[in-house]
Amino acid sequence: MTTLAPVADDPQRRIGIIAGWGRFPIVVAKQLKAQGYHVTCLGIRGHADPELAAICDHFEIVGLCRLGGQIRRFRRRGVRLATMSGKLFKTILFQKLTWLRHLPDPTFVRYFFPHFVTRRRGRNDDSLLLTVVQAFADAGIRFAPATDFAPELLVNRGLLTRRRPTAYERTDIEYGWRMAKRMGLLDVGQSVAIKGRCALAVEAVEGTDDCIRRAGSLCPSGGFTVVKVAKPQQDMRFDVPTIGIGTLETLRAAGGRVLAIEAEKTIVIDRDEVVAYADRHGLTVVACDAAEMAALLGDDGTGLDAEGHDRTATESAA
Repeated sequence: MTTLAPVADDPQRRIGIIAGWGRFPIVVAKQLKAQGYHVTCLGIRGHADPELAAICDHFEIVGLCRLGGQIRRFRRRGVRLATMSGKLFKTILFQKLTWLRHLPDPTFVRYFFPHFVTRRRGRNDDSLLLTVVQAFADAGIRFAPATDFAPELLVNRGLLTRRRPTAYERTDIEYGWRMAKRMGLLDVGQSVAIKGRCALAVEAVEGTDDCIRRAGSLCPSGGFTVVKVAKPQQDMRFDVPTIGIGTLETLRAAGGRVLAIEAEKTIVIDRDEVVAYADRHGLTVVACDAAEMAALLGDDGTGLDAEGHDRTATESAA
């Protein structure tokens, strides 16, 4: 009689999670456990939810800049496949005495020397996170998109709420989509806040919630639209657009009315609660199809032609 090896002894069923802030890592960990994986979770200090300790087979808090230590912990536990989930507060990179607080280890210094010392490479999200992925890959650990294990978190095209966007708001969605895609192309941020085809706020290092709050402070009359999209060059292994109940609470508190997100590329955490909250407070949440928006605005939704020129400006001049 053949006996099956315990999950913990099967290297194909071992997986690691690098967990940042928010509920996304919790949802991913629960999904992985339900699928029979042995889960080792490394929670970033000051970010990860302690609840992960009760879900995962092994949980440790690790320093953000202790890259070598993170790799060694995964390797010791036989992890060769990992995933990232949750937000990292990039603003900590610009705090006073950052390096004394976070004490980079030699592996971090080796990989990130071009980013922080010689500055030959940028500190934009894609550049930093691809370097993390490469460091783990060099140690034999591959990263996969978290949505490979929880594809139902990606929102489908369509209206999620009872309230529909008005014609005025649809115009702002189109305008904001083009702008957000262009910002994504530059790896600046994912979100913009628009009212009357005027940009109120563009997300940068502060994140979506603070971008929304800033829009509210600049537009006390409220009624603005927030558009949040994936980058044209989006790597689904990290920094995937994500919204949850907190996003809607921030939108309502700031006076916003509409949240437009990209279908098939945006994660919605606790979807039922998000929709119920939006309906209760008269907010609109709509998932727009990238292909339709691209057909309307330009090849990839940025409104730019192959040479990077503004397609709409070119057509107007013609």
